[in-house]
Amino acid sequence: MKLNKITEKTTVSAQISAADIDAINEAGIRAIICNRPDGEGADQPSFEEIASAAQMAGIETRYVPVQSGMVSDTDVDAFSNALKDLPRPVLAYCRTGMRSATLWSLNEAKKRPISEILAATKSAGFDMNGVARRIANGGKTPADTGDAHYDVVIVGAGAGGISVAASLKARKSGLSVAVIDPSDIHHYQPGWTMVGGGIFEPKQTSKTMGSLIPRGVKWIKAAVAAFEPQKNAVIIEGCRVIKYDRLVVCPGLKLDWAAIEGLEDTLGRNGVTSNYRYDLAPYTWQLVQGLRQGRALFTQPPMPIKCAGAPQKAMYLSGDAWFRNNALKNIDIQFMNAGGALFGVKDYVPALMKYIEKYDATLNYFHNLVSVDGSAKTATFEVRKPDTDVQTITVDFDMMHVCPPQSAPDFIRVSPLADAAGWVDVDQATLRHKSYDNIWSLGDVMNAPNAKTAAAARKQAPTVADNIVADIRGSSPVSAYDGYGSCPLTVERGKIVLAEFGYGGVLKPSFPSFLLNGTKPTRAAWFLKEKMLPPIYWQAMLKGKEWMATPEKLKTPAE
Repeated sequence: MKLNKITEKTTVSAQISAADIDAINEAGIRAIICNRPDGEGADQPSFEEIASAAQMAGIETRYVPVQSGMVSDTDVDAFSNALKDLPRPVLAYCRTGMRSATLWSLNEAKKRPISEILAATKSAGFDMNGVARRIANGGKTPADTGDAHYDVVIVGAGAGGISVAASLKARKSGLSVAVIDPSDIHHYQPGWTMVGGGIFEPKQTSKTMGSLIPRGVKWIKAAVAAFEPQKNAVIIEGCRVIKYDRLVVCPGLKLDWAAIEGLEDTLGRNGVTSNYRYDLAPYTWQLVQGLRQGRALFTQPPMPIKCAGAPQKAMYLSGDAWFRNNALKNIDIQFMNAGGALFGVKDYVPALMKYIEKYDATLNYFHNLVSVDGSAKTATFEVRKPDTDVQTITVDFDMMHVCPPQSAPDFIRVSPLADAAGWVDVDQATLRHKSYDNIWSLGDVMNAPNAKTAAAARKQAPTVADNIVADIRGSSPVSAYDGYGSCPLTVERGKIVLAEFGYGGVLKPSFPSFLLNGTKPTRAAWFLKEKMLPPIYWQAMLKGKEWMATPEKLKTPAE
């Protein structure tokens, strides 16, 4: 933790933890303002954890959350009111400190000259020149001129973003490419199911972002605030402007923990867990090992979600552990699914149903989790069965694995790039934006009707790279994405049902059936998941090596 003092009364920092409170207290800080919304990062402590530790140290706290890169006038007013109410010195924190520094700068613009603001923030390690332009422009960031310009700008350094950057550099090494992402750590999220099942250690699923950005690619460590596609500009936090010739948009999904009342207050304790968070997946395994009797709930929200099989994977691996330690007969497994089917591709359902029977799990369709009372260990669901009135039921639990509702990030949903539902609007074959010819999208945020999985991004990245290079050469799109996605359904320790499919649920097996029959549980698929896919991800996919990911050639109407 580094404390960046702007003035004697105000300090800002990157994300803090409860363990930092003693040092913060020793530094003389009397109040803390949290500017980072809960659930923004995969390894982020909640505000309640920070506030609890601060209270014990006699430090006051305020929660003034601001969406990443999107500091509004209302946010500035809320920050100003917090400063008025709290004792000084005060520490404000967010993911990197940039949001907090921006809030301070915009608040101080009412009473300090811009030169003084720039000097104070610069001494604390923050460049507020973009904020100065916003102040001078009446509150709006001018996008006509930029702080930097690149041939290709990529928003998001997840599986899709790093893969397409590597694929572009492999095809055209002279391109100037920038990746915009505020995260210090890159996570291999498909591995979190295995952490929750006691197979992987958490450290196997993460690497530093800096170690993964392809050579020759500029990493802009910042959050995106807005898009100005008419001016070929991306506005990032600190009100800086990045210009591009071509843009790729792939920032991943927003996990909306707050949409379930009471959930954020109880995550990580009271038997409530989720493999969708890096720091909670180990708690899943801890709960599974400790539960010898009682009721275990596994929830799945309305689609779309990333890796639609993940909620039931947690159920299968838990059931298998209880089967092996002879506790299963005393555990009531309930799968609470907001949808109306176990899996969206019917060819895989028979194999999955055999495991539902093996673990004696009850399938509850059209049950959507709406609230949790952790201390009482109760969960409330809305039941919306077809042609019946909506009902509300409350269920007791001893353990609950929650999959949160998911959506495109706010800065995508409110942008000119989004369709009516909030997803980036692309042609499902070329992945090119339907309205802006120099913009492409891949991964979880675009609206093609495919499964949102890392395996899908592995096939999408070469397609986008091919088509961008063709566009640079003045050609029409040359490659097509066929909707491929893969979901290795971990039905027991040592066996997986390897679901592979494309648009419309058409099966797309990667291997001959005599080697690996994806519609049946096999040890070969488990070996692929446990031993082969992680190195393929780290050493091939993220480095532009397109093993078994060659894009299809785009068929013209004449063909």
